[in-house]
Amino acid sequence: MFKLPLKLAFKYFKSNKGGVFSFTSFLAISGLAIGVASLIIVMSVMNGFEKELQNRILGVVPHAVLYADEPIKKYESLIEKIKQNPNILEAVPYISFQALATSKSVSKGVSVNGIKPNLEKNVSILPEYMIYGEISDLHKDNSIIIGSWLASYLGVFPGDKINITTSDIKTTIIGSYPKSVSLEVVGIFELRAEIDQSLVLISHKLAQKIKSLNNQTSSIRLKTSDLFIADKIAFDSIPDDTGLFSSSWKQTHGTLFEAIQFEKLLIGLMLFLIVGVASILVLSTIVMTVKSKEREVGILKTIGANNSQLVMIFFYQGLMVSLIGLVFGLLIGLLITFNLNNFIAFLESILQKNLLEAYFINYFPYYIDYTQIFYICCLSFIFSIFSSLLPALRVTKLNPIEILRHE
Repeated sequence: MFKLPLKLAFKYFKSNKGGVFSFTSFLAISGLAIGVASLIIVMSVMNGFEKELQNRILGVVPHAVLYADEPIKKYESLIEKIKQNPNILEAVPYISFQALATSKSVSKGVSVNGIKPNLEKNVSILPEYMIYGEISDLHKDNSIIIGSWLASYLGVFPGDKINITTSDIKTTIIGSYPKSVSLEVVGIFELRAEIDQSLVLISHKLAQKIKSLNNQTSSIRLKTSDLFIADKIAFDSIPDDTGLFSSSWKQTHGTLFEAIQFEKLLIGLMLFLIVGVASILVLSTIVMTVKSKEREVGILKTIGANNSQLVMIFFYQGLMVSLIGLVFGLLIGLLITFNLNNFIAFLESILQKNLLEAYFINYFPYYIDYTQIFYICCLSFIFSIFSSLLPALRVTKLNPIEILRHE
């Protein structure tokens, strides 16, 4: 039953002049391959940017923070209790406050983080992105580490001093004024992200001194086993009767990643329109084949071919086009994705311009999600199959007597 339809489908699929594909089949295959390849490339690059942004921002900001209305006393024993939760990978004392960084006549609002230098590598990726100095240099008295953008803006280098002014009021016999301290820049980090503009690091001991916290801390920073349920893990880790509250990165940076997810969805939908256009090419290919082969269909009907066999001829042709288009699209998409940075480098050499100068990284990151690619191929295949089946069903309405009477 299936041998004759498959043989005829392959015949109609090929060119009458002996080529591998007919012209219409070639157009349909090309359109589907371009659509699938575009989806794979763009979604892989967006996944890469999302992952890079996640690593660089959420690798620095706390996964979650525990805090109280009053400074936290005996935080060492409290941290030991918090670490008993298996989902807490690390817990460290943490002091964060807003301040004004000033050098010469230039000022910039910054977020000051008081950290334990020897424990920072356990909760943050910042030690890996130091371009001058080391995190351990914060053990020096009155020292500070700042971002590269901020260093450029303030015009300072390692060894220079900057003033940090807080909102705390210091009262002396000559009056009241904001508390200010002069600190030496001992290190510069560069994430090439927004954090470079606003984050500065000092030792936890110095932060205690600035905020007048004697052997106390203002909060406890947590690193959790699952970033995306950090809020739940933090809440569950709070010991009973401590009066602690919890917050997570979702309160501070959640909207950024929601925007990325929404953007991925919109771009994915737009790119699926390319697959939709390619499916229309498949449909038009089958329609044109059915129209051009009406005489053969009429003859087949008169010699006893049933409707199912006739439908399968053109359905198989559409199936061949769809499968070949998908395979080519998959191979092209993966090939270009794996060699994307070489292609960008070649393009930059021709244009004599850095295409990624305005971005927080100087290369195209990509992350190939094979589950996502599987869904792309499946949906594209379903679109193509429906586009093949609908015009193929048209042969059931052809009247062989009317067709052959005009021959």
